[in-house]
Amino acid sequence: MEIWYYWALAALLLFIVEMFTAGFAVICISIGAAGAAIGAALETSIEMQFIIFAAVSLLALLGVRPLLKRLFYNKGEKMKTNADAIIGKRGIVCLDIEPNDTNGRVMIDGIDWRAISADNEPLAKGTKVEVVARDSIILTVKKL
Repeated sequence: MEIWYYWALAALLLFIVEMFTAGFAVICISIGAAGAAIGAALETSIEMQFIIFAAVSLLALLGVRPLLKRLFYNKGEKMKTNADAIIGKRGIVCLDIEPNDTNGRVMIDGIDWRAISADNEPLAKGTKVEVVARDSIILTVKKL
């Protein structure tokens, strides 16, 4: 088997690995391996193939990676984390919520959370609520 097959296989495997990672670094190395495969197909020496691999990978890291990051990562829109995604969800009070007391509890999507009332009004067990804010592990809810 000729050496360019190995470079091409490495490029393909690295491209597949990139699909399971973030950051677009592995794809740059994959591009470098593809460049080395072309060099090997042109029958350059093994030393020259490694030089091509390193140079093309470096150029891809400096040129392709920033371009891909700009295309795929939108800086204007803040991504919600799992905890912030709970805002707007609805649930049921499972332990009475009293004014100025953080011992109340609500059930949101099967998860029990500590809660306080947004209006400082008491909420009885079984009351349907909506999450309006989150502070650490304490949710602020309002009656529906």
